[in-house]
Amino acid sequence: MTKSLTLPDAERDHVSGSANGSIKLLEYGDYECPFCADAQPVVKEIQRRLGDDLLFAFRHFPLANIHPHSEHAAEAAEAAGAQANFWGMHHLLFENQSALEDKDLAAYAGELGLDATRLIREVASTAYARRIREDFRDGVRAGVNGTPTLFINGERYDGARDLKHLLNALTAM
Repeated sequence: MTKSLTLPDAERDHVSGSANGSIKLLEYGDYECPFCADAQPVVKEIQRRLGDDLLFAFRHFPLANIHPHSEHAAEAAEAAGAQANFWGMHHLLFENQSALEDKDLAAYAGELGLDATRLIREVASTAYARRIREDFRDGVRAGVNGTPTLFINGERYDGARDLKHLLNALTAM
């Protein structure tokens, strides 16, 4: 049975690209997952190639039982988003998966020109835990059980996550 879910919602989800894009790519990811990190350059290249035809969205699916820093990293991304730089933090977290302690998160906030004290305070207080749990629950309902899990136009994509196969799947929809 093919699982599907609601398409990315530009009002709620973290999105990049055109809301009018005919292709919607949604990723459920975990900032400490090496497979998610491997997928990021592919997603960036797809965004470059498809331009305004693509709307990309990211939802949190921290696998905290195997990735102990994943929830704090998701909190940091949300806290950065509250300071209008979700995507900057998103990219830094994936580029620095082996350094996700709070001191590292504060350094990334500083690198992005964010208020690092505010970011760490929000991470420590789990200010965005509800949002992250909502993403996780939505993912579970859609059949997500690992990361990264991708959906194209609301349909789960279980094919290869290399550029050729994913680009073919996106443009075939």
